[in-house]
Amino acid sequence: MRSVDEHLAEILATVRTLAPLELELERSLGTTLAEDVMTPVELPPFDNSAMDGYAVRSEDVRRAAPGSPVTLPVVDDVAAGDGALYAVGPGHAVRIMTGAPMPAGADAVVPVEWTDGGKTAVAITRSAPAGHAIRRAGEDVPKGEVVLRAGMPIGAAQLGILAGVGRRRALVRPRPRVVVLSTGAELVEPGSMLGAGQIWDSNSFTLTAAVREAGAEGFRAGVVPDDAAVFLDQLDAQLVRADAVITSGGVSMGAYEPVKEALGPLGTVRFQRVAMQPGMPQGFGVVGDDEVPIFALPGNPVSSFVSFILFVRPALRKMQGLPPEIATVRATTATALRSPPGKRSYLRATLSRGPDGASVVSPVRGQGSHQLAALAAADALVVVPEDVTDLPEGAAVEVIPL
Repeated sequence: MRSVDEHLAEILATVRTLAPLELELERSLGTTLAEDVMTPVELPPFDNSAMDGYAVRSEDVRRAAPGSPVTLPVVDDVAAGDGALYAVGPGHAVRIMTGAPMPAGADAVVPVEWTDGGKTAVAITRSAPAGHAIRRAGEDVPKGEVVLRAGMPIGAAQLGILAGVGRRRALVRPRPRVVVLSTGAELVEPGSMLGAGQIWDSNSFTLTAAVREAGAEGFRAGVVPDDAAVFLDQLDAQLVRADAVITSGGVSMGAYEPVKEALGPLGTVRFQRVAMQPGMPQGFGVVGDDEVPIFALPGNPVSSFVSFILFVRPALRKMQGLPPEIATVRATTATALRSPPGKRSYLRATLSRGPDGASVVSPVRGQGSHQLAALAAADALVVVPEDVTDLPEGAAVEVIPL
């Protein structure tokens, strides 16, 4: 058997980062930026009001107080987007809205809450120092400064700053397109009636959802029977829209293993045992003229999901131009744990906080590779190394949050 680390290293050495392309901002969410982005102007590009109120000279309102307000004539109104030129002379005020350009001569904004809201004359009951409630040009970002670096995942805030510096398109690494296939003569679509010896297909739904949670585009291609020729036909039809393919089932040592039977003779996909529990039988390689990576995962639902977390998700991160890391935390065990010798175990568990605030992890009931309900109740995987068979209560362990 090969180690988990060796199998992951081979995958990461094979998988290529996707080539960048220009996308409209509306289509860029979830992609990874492939260029540094600079602002062509200062942000904000002009001094503007941070509040609805009155633009004034701070000296004119220096003595304003609740018991002795200062009254100033209102000579103009300035709304956001107003491109006209305005000025505030000594002893005057201009009514101003949030985001509107500051008039010449004004050095402070008095919030409307500090006034009587007058339209022709305003009574001001509090002083405002110079610079009060003014957003200065360039105080967010100076002209020419980098606002986003290449390699940044694009979320809502990143889309906002792209639009804010005037970009309509961005050079990004796209979300990988991943096709998911389940194999097994016993599988039927959820919603169908079960016949003798049949079960509802859950793997394709689980894995497609996991793909989307990982920031890629998941396409569920449905169930393929235990027929190697049918599997190859379905695979060939799906490659035109795939940057990667995930299969589940058909990779073990017994008879009726269509994935192994179909892909083994190609010579580009290797099937081997990995020293892990769950998920020992694994296949990986490339298929098609474009050498599309294919992950042949085991058929047991927990095994396929754990395999996705360990092998597929890091590969998808690399394809997106992100570090292919598996995030872990440290925790202590709430109970004693056991693990088979020679295999790295990934025990399904729940992560919580102890009375002292430290992370505590508790295994869920049902550690079988077929026990999907137990997996659904878990939010973490406890990593038990290959050379460890027993861990006492309170032992420090590495944990992969789900």
